[in-house]
Amino acid sequence: MDKNNMKIRLDFNNMLEEYLGDKGISLKQIDGLKNKIEKANKEMVTKREAGKMDFRNLPNNQDDVVKEIKQYVNDVKDKFEAFVVLGIGGSALGPMAVHQAINHPYYNEVSREKRGGFPKFYVADNVDPEKLTYLFETIDITKTLFNVVSKSGQTSETMSQFMIVKKMLEEKMGKDAKNNIVCTTDKENGNLVSICEEEGYKKFIIPSGVGGRFSELTPVGLLPACMTGVDIEELLKGASFMDEICKNENIFENPAYMYGILNYIAMEEGKNISVMMPYADSLKYISDWYGQLWAESLGKSVNNNGDKVNTGQTPVRALGATDQHSQVQLYMEGPDDKVIVFLGVDKYKEKLVIPKSYENVPSLSFLGGESQNKLIKVEQMATEYALMESGKLNMTLTLPEVNEFTIGQVLYMFEVATAYAGELLEINAFDQPGVEAGKNATYAMFGRDGYEKKKKEIENRPVKKEKYII
Repeated sequence: MDKNNMKIRLDFNNMLEEYLGDKGISLKQIDGLKNKIEKANKEMVTKREAGKMDFRNLPNNQDDVVKEIKQYVNDVKDKFEAFVVLGIGGSALGPMAVHQAINHPYYNEVSREKRGGFPKFYVADNVDPEKLTYLFETIDITKTLFNVVSKSGQTSETMSQFMIVKKMLEEKMGKDAKNNIVCTTDKENGNLVSICEEEGYKKFIIPSGVGGRFSELTPVGLLPACMTGVDIEELLKGASFMDEICKNENIFENPAYMYGILNYIAMEEGKNISVMMPYADSLKYISDWYGQLWAESLGKSVNNNGDKVNTGQTPVRALGATDQHSQVQLYMEGPDDKVIVFLGVDKYKEKLVIPKSYENVPSLSFLGGESQNKLIKVEQMATEYALMESGKLNMTLTLPEVNEFTIGQVLYMFEVATAYAGELLEINAFDQPGVEAGKNATYAMFGRDGYEKKKKEIENRPVKKEKYII
């Protein structure tokens, strides 16, 4: 495979003044950020060298991890009918995104032979009691491998699922239950690593300096991917290829940096909604994964100096061409507060020709003999053009094909772009204090030790008035 032929492309023409007039971003505006850009470039290098951006080393430092995962999958895959990820946030969104991108869209419905001999795949990413109960009705838990993913081992949602599964397995399998559980967690700290050692569960390690939303290229994502037949070595090769590109300090040759810069300028101008619209069903869950990455990283109330900034963009997921019939009306004629990012594909995995039917019906006959491949590409181009004509900021990331190598590039590019945007915004892109506040409130309401003060605060909150409930 020629790597350069598989290089993804960021087209940002429709972000610029040259194409959108005074609604667009000028090269002068970009040049005006020269000092900020130079500082951000330096911080990206300095922090990486200081071990403060460990996710950037993942494409190139996991040969032993990959070997261990592949050996484990080879040893166990034939023993199980299903593989279930118990995780939430990045522990679920990343595996779902890669699975949807690479594997058959009806993976669980096709024969095991067509799945390459790999087990069915499920992700339990919420604590809705109905969904979890119905999952247990769908699978035979004695023939299911459960992957418990929690770095801290105290993620309430994941650990509650684990506790339920553990009890059910032990009731049916006794001591052999441990063979149906594999954990992905921290090397030394947290409840789950201790539980693994005590219970004898197989475990894989999440590098200590890598947060959940940046963890898809660790065993968090690599184990589920490998368990469903994804070539994880190619995934990492794609990320490594993009890593070399992202080392370039020329922002006009670095798609991650340019993506961060354009969105930074857009945010400064009040465009605080980031719409991602893939024109391929295989890329649909990339939008969901990106939504957490972008929102949780950049949505911060204060900057590094402690100043109030309330920054960030709200991610919106759309799907082309489906959402041309539901959301695009708003994007065309609604508030000018969005950046629309299209994900396009040069070559789809399949080709489907439209029959020459209804040749006497002009509104249908033009489709005859064409392909759905052409139709979806033309619809994407037409939507891009219409947005440009309306003066709405949009750009397009194109994959030559959807495969492991290109998906590795996409994941890594967006991760670097997110970190870079954080530098431009001068905020910490790697914490999530707002999420922690919600977790702490949950702990308090359940009476967890150490959260008594928070529980008292919650109990003393204003009483809701019946007259405002109708």
